[in-house]
Amino acid sequence: MGLVDTHCHLYLEHFDDDLPAVLAHAWESGLTKILIPGIDLKSSRAALELAESDPRLYASIGVHPNDALTWDDSTYQHLKTLAQHPKVVAVGEIGLDYYRDRAPKELQIRILEQQLTLAEECSLPVIIHNRQALEDLWPILQAWQTRLTRTHPALAARPGVLHAYDGQADLGHAAVKANFFLSVGGPITYKSARPRFSSLTELPLTSLLLETDAPFLPPHPYRGQRNEPAYLAVVANQLAEILQRPAAEIVGVTQDNAKRLFAWGTTLEH
Repeated sequence: MGLVDTHCHLYLEHFDDDLPAVLAHAWESGLTKILIPGIDLKSSRAALELAESDPRLYASIGVHPNDALTWDDSTYQHLKTLAQHPKVVAVGEIGLDYYRDRAPKELQIRILEQQLTLAEECSLPVIIHNRQALEDLWPILQAWQTRLTRTHPALAARPGVLHAYDGQADLGHAAVKANFFLSVGGPITYKSARPRFSSLTELPLTSLLLETDAPFLPPHPYRGQRNEPAYLAVVANQLAEILQRPAAEIVGVTQDNAKRLFAWGTTLEH
């Protein structure tokens, strides 16, 4: 039994000087697996290269909405080729972001829908990013998941995860009903955000995952510093406090949830 970081951008320059030490610290801190999500084609390749270097590392491939302008006519096929690798366990980080406004909404929606099709074709779950775009995003995800129930029922049972769940109760209930997982990270340790995350008590633990989003969103007391996967234990302990359940149970169930979603080490892994 061990901690699983389901979202960690280890290829970013923040880790250039000490990645081996960061990983050593992670394993020493009780992590057993780390998933590295790409945000464009270049970083997707970098994530896969890292995943090939250690059996405890896995990759996800995709184009983030803030990087939508990097998409061209060849991107889909390049991603599809990467998706055939056995260490690629998801399509993501994909979604919509209307906060940064780095790409037209229409383009973001178009490449999101193409990548949902890619995930369906490759039998891979998705890692979803949402920032101030839920009104457009959720109907797209609902329609896709409904289609999967007809075309790909096995994937419909584990369609993906809403990354960086922010505690919106209505969204949480809707996501669980649609078989999506919800991933929580450093923000659940922020005093100002704790009231928002009380909604976690209404959700089944079997639908929750842990993440760091490192190097971003470090948990308290590391705010203002670079986040790293070793700090995932802080998130797990805070979730245990919120749910009033033993930390060991949180670690064990979220580890099982990650295995169920990403199918690593099982016959589902392709």
